[in-house]
Amino acid sequence: MVNSVNIKNKMRTQGIKQKDVADIWKCALPTVSQKINNVRPMSLKEAEDLAKLTNIPDEKFSQYFFA
Repeated sequence: MVNSVNIKNKMRTQGIKQKDVADIWKCALPTVSQKINNVRPMSLKEAEDLAKLTNIPDEKFSQYFFA
């Protein structure tokens, strides 16, 4: 389960929109929303892509992706 609040805050401070994530994941906007909000599971690859996009350092990965 991802920490939705932390991820949303990180995206907001970095100026990253869900559309940016959808482009990287090659999926629809509702899918991004559902994954960030724990409605659908996020794969490890997707979490790694999102961490890279938002500049989340490796040592803080668990704070965002293991709630």
